[in-house]
Amino acid sequence: MKAILAAGTALLSSSLLAGALAQDTAAEKAEALLQQMTLEEKVGQLTQYSEAWDVTGPAPTGDVAREKFEHVETGMVGSMLNVIGAERVRKIQDYAVENSRLGIPMIFAYDVIHGHKTAFPIPLAEAASWDLEMIELSARIAAREAAAQGLNWTFAPMVDISRDPRWGRVMEGAGEDPYLGSKIAVARVRGFQGEDLSDPLTIAATAKHFAAYGFAEAGKDYNAADIGTVTLWNVVFPPFKAAIDDANVRTVMNAFNTLNGIPATADEWLQRDVLKGKWDFDGFVISDWGSAVEMIDHGVAADREDAAFLAMKAGSDMDMESYVYRDHLKDLVEAGKIDEELVDDAVRRVLTVKYELGLFDDPYRYIDEGREASLLFTDEHREASLKMAERSVVLLKNEGSLLPLKEGESIALIGALAADKDSPLGNWRGQAEKGSAVSLMEGFEAAGIDFTYAEGAAVETGDAGFATEVEVNLDDRSGFAEAVEAAQSADKVVIVLGEDALQSGEGRSRADLGFPGVQQELLEAVHAANPNTILVVMSGRPLILTWADENVPAIVQAWHLGHEGGHALTNVLTGAYNPSGKLPMTFPRSVGQIPIYYNHLNTGRPGPRDVVFWQHYIDESNDPLYPFGHGLSYTEFDYSRLRVRNRGDQVEVSVRVRNTGDVEGEEVVQLYIRDRVASIARPVRELKGFEKVSLKPGEARRVSFTLTDEELGFYGPRGDYRVEPGAFDVFVGGSSEADLTATFELSRD
Repeated sequence: MKAILAAGTALLSSSLLAGALAQDTAAEKAEALLQQMTLEEKVGQLTQYSEAWDVTGPAPTGDVAREKFEHVETGMVGSMLNVIGAERVRKIQDYAVENSRLGIPMIFAYDVIHGHKTAFPIPLAEAASWDLEMIELSARIAAREAAAQGLNWTFAPMVDISRDPRWGRVMEGAGEDPYLGSKIAVARVRGFQGEDLSDPLTIAATAKHFAAYGFAEAGKDYNAADIGTVTLWNVVFPPFKAAIDDANVRTVMNAFNTLNGIPATADEWLQRDVLKGKWDFDGFVISDWGSAVEMIDHGVAADREDAAFLAMKAGSDMDMESYVYRDHLKDLVEAGKIDEELVDDAVRRVLTVKYELGLFDDPYRYIDEGREASLLFTDEHREASLKMAERSVVLLKNEGSLLPLKEGESIALIGALAADKDSPLGNWRGQAEKGSAVSLMEGFEAAGIDFTYAEGAAVETGDAGFATEVEVNLDDRSGFAEAVEAAQSADKVVIVLGEDALQSGEGRSRADLGFPGVQQELLEAVHAANPNTILVVMSGRPLILTWADENVPAIVQAWHLGHEGGHALTNVLTGAYNPSGKLPMTFPRSVGQIPIYYNHLNTGRPGPRDVVFWQHYIDESNDPLYPFGHGLSYTEFDYSRLRVRNRGDQVEVSVRVRNTGDVEGEEVVQLYIRDRVASIARPVRELKGFEKVSLKPGEARRVSFTLTDEELGFYGPRGDYRVEPGAFDVFVGGSSEADLTATFELSRD
């Protein structure tokens, strides 16, 4: 596993220099080729199709499939997605290279989100590990497997910050915090792209969705976003900028949503002024699936031709599955409505990335049936998936030290998800085979745990698909009696409840964040039968766990953990692995609190007050159920001796952390700051540093952080970066509610 990570690691200075030289060469070659292209061929490079025919058979006969086939043959398609496997990719690349006039190779793309053939934990779960090295390794393995099947481009990572767990795609991101989200964005891009994009075991990454997709109103996917510019610059933009500045991400995907009434695909300010202008992004922008033609439904484009005009003018370089560039861009240029230089700029960007990938040196460099046979779903990859899954689990509550399970205890294992071999694979499971995950029940069996299983109740009825909604079990309680009997007969109960993998993800927003169907009733019945109940929550988002927190002594947030989820969970529950995960999103007490997030503004009436005139609910607490950064261990950590020193333009912060328990454990030491007085209102706390440390029983370590202008400043409403003098509070501890605090004064000439 370490060998995989080390293979893509080199000195940063030398890698950046080599990358810059290679990129200049690629840009020069792209420019030379561009001069040879007809307008029609240029438009072709800006068009992306999804596969629509059986490439291993004869030429297709259906109208749509035949048209796409002919466009590939004549070089009128720059990229395809959803073409998987060395044989299939080679066949289509043959069509493009051998038959078109200029023989320009295509890029082959796929949604490689949290693993490819080997499923890793969903991205939100990986974010809970706060382990950047493991997150980078996860992406690197996914890239190796995808590249082994002929792919060279992924539509990941999703770097959208979101404060709303109703939005199903929170499972695909890193949570609510821009600092953590930026660090994870860089780790994932580096994992996918490595240090040399022409290496046939790396793939180009995509930072998506630009911008504010995670702020969809009411948490409804595809909905409008309406946020202030301070939030845009300080919360939404940072992970994108970090992916560009610190990891050289080669593509950016625009978003489905409108922002300030403008669809992102038509937003010239976002794409040309900020992305390609202020940030000097030199890769290319890909639209999301059909987002160009969807501008008609937004009421911004009059028709398909207008959609093509708006998208190109705004800086959307490649059109995914809208066909508006294919059908209208050439005519728009010839009519003088679109300057051909805009088209040239887009094509130049696409060709440059193709040169960087090495496709012009060898169009088949990613196509090797030997690699495909040897690099998919290996023992080494599964071991890495197991380690990532262990680190992703968050222990939310453990009263009376109910966990870890002890040898000799009889266990009632309850819940359909405990035996589920498919849901652990997660929503975007790539090429993982349906039903191939290790279930928790199988994990218990492998560990030799004495248990009795009872389903209790099904989560769903029927067989949901990726494009269809899950039919929830709303009334079948026939298994309750068996579950209650098993609970009564056991020393402890482990009950697994939550969401099917297809109840979170794209298009799967939820208004009610409780357990779907009759699962809450099952929990209450089982708990009444045996109070020694351990709740394992399997979900793609934070759920409302208020009743459970008030009644159940132990709660484990297990997410969807990938292929090795059952073994990882078993290791956590038995103490073979001491849990170290920390929440990347706040868990609300009720849906009415949403959006709820730790780095909020204080307001002019923060309270509490004796009268009602302060910002609060009259029927709910302002406090979250579990705060951002929360996560317990089977040991305890003591924080002391916080020191803050001004060192010129830097501030050094250090703290002593000691393991006061009886077992070795890992702790994520978190540093937060508050700018007391600034030119605009600043959050009550902001994460500005973290480090994951492993400590043996009784061991202590001093953990140090350095705060620079990058951590101490902020963006104003117009995107101007400011570092202002004044008093700052520092908070250090194991969550965003850290109570060890100090103050320093920042001075600037």
